[in-house]
Amino acid sequence: MRSFNLILGNSLVQNVTNFTVWFALVFWTFLETRSVFVTGVVGGIYMAFTAGFAIWFGSLVDHYRKKRVMLASSAASLILYVIAFAARLALPDARMTDVADWPLWVFIVLVMAGVIAGNVRMIALPTMVTILVPEPDRAKANGLVGMVNGAGLVVTSAISGYLVAWGGMHTTLLVSIGFTALAFAHLWIVSFEEPAPATQVAGERKRVDLRGTIAVIAEVPRLFWLIMFTSFNNLLGGVFMALLDAYGLSLMTLRGWGLLWALASCGFVISGFVISRTGLGRNPLRTMLLANVVIWSVASVFTLRSSAVALGIGCFIYLFLYPFVEAAEQTALQKLVPYERQGRVFGFAQSVEQAAAPLTSFIIGPLTQFVVIPFMSTGGGARAIGSWYGTGPERGMAVMFTLAGALGVAAALLSLRSRSYRELSAAYRG
Repeated sequence: MRSFNLILGNSLVQNVTNFTVWFALVFWTFLETRSVFVTGVVGGIYMAFTAGFAIWFGSLVDHYRKKRVMLASSAASLILYVIAFAARLALPDARMTDVADWPLWVFIVLVMAGVIAGNVRMIALPTMVTILVPEPDRAKANGLVGMVNGAGLVVTSAISGYLVAWGGMHTTLLVSIGFTALAFAHLWIVSFEEPAPATQVAGERKRVDLRGTIAVIAEVPRLFWLIMFTSFNNLLGGVFMALLDAYGLSLMTLRGWGLLWALASCGFVISGFVISRTGLGRNPLRTMLLANVVIWSVASVFTLRSSAVALGIGCFIYLFLYPFVEAAEQTALQKLVPYERQGRVFGFAQSVEQAAAPLTSFIIGPLTQFVVIPFMSTGGGARAIGSWYGTGPERGMAVMFTLAGALGVAAALLSLRSRSYRELSAAYRG
């Protein structure tokens, strides 16, 4: 466990760095352009790249030793952050606020590429749980992983807001370069034993082998259902990706929103601590679905009134329960999928699941900006319910959260009664 704990600590440093860059980019982009359309597109591009590269990243995790892959991930992020910093110095400030001008988008893509390179580590980390933690303790170990990710969110949201307010993306990238170099150097000296990749033991070719990965998933009864359910959750989650930061910044200042998000993100840390002590119960899949019922119930009501307090409570509950969903899926895959194929299965799952969110984000951003906001500002929605619900851009965004929450509750309740849920639960117990 000492090696596992060292890797967790190293992942915390790298995750905080990458999350800081990502949040800072979203904050900075909205403040520079004041456009929900742009933040929706930025979120969509990020998730599309994440989904597009996930299967390849998973094959890298399976074909090479995990430490080497994680080192390469940090090195790639470091190089891309340096390039992005140089580009920010070279590109004129006056052209960074023009949505239709190419300098803004070149800079955004460079920064996002550095963050996305870190996703290799996110795929590798669950496989490290498989090789370093005994099977009965993996649910608790996955809770620790969630706690590390949550701690990253707590620190990140506050840091990002202050960094952008203080020195913009210049300062943010300088800090990210320093901490990424630190994470790389620390991981270099951490040692642990790991099985040789299948390409060395069984002579397997180093290839993505999407067909073989799909065949492995198909061998487990209803495992595709688990991936598809999570994909639908992420489809609804695209509403949060496109609108949550803009909604929060509509209610408070940048520093206030960063601080509120940091406080709400404590739910992520508390959740990880709870899971690491209690596990996920006898049936993690049931825990996952019940958590989703509560998550989407809260999502359907926390924006009914324009309140920073309600927003903070809603975000806290969401962030407290979401690690249960993530840990349940990881625990099921770690038990049901052979180790030598886990990287590609985790990569495939990430690719399919993350592909859903950009679709929503690309649609929701423009739809909210050009249809729903006018509808709730001067249109029929404002006239029909504006007297008690409120009017304006912020109320237009609130409508989208309520609709997404209602759909999520319906999906989770139907899944609890489905044959797919029963059969996959039986396979996990077996």
